[in-house]
Amino acid sequence: LAESWSGTLIDSACAQSQKTAACTPTDSTTSYALRTSAGQTYKLDSQGNTKAAEALKTRADRSKEPNSMATAKKAPISATVNGTMEGTDTIKVESVSIQ
Repeated sequence: LAESWSGTLIDSACAQSQKTAACTPTDSTTSYALRTSAGQTYKLDSQGNTKAAEALKTRADRSKEPNSMATAKKAPISATVNGTMEGTDTIKVESVSIQ
């Protein structure tokens, strides 16, 4: 059964090495995670990483500013992820929606 998680989309590699940093994804991010308001951090599976990258690119394409990924680095990126939990910390992603 699919579940839904909402939170802040973060750079998974950054979050693993710098537990306190904001870790907002950039256009070079390849692995993503979702940090919930409860403080839980869930990694996205490989399909989820691809979907998150596509969702961010689509969000950047819709922006009036062509370099919006560079400008958006400072602002947290709210996202909802739908999928199923694999193990204790990875979401097998069905969809990623960027707010």
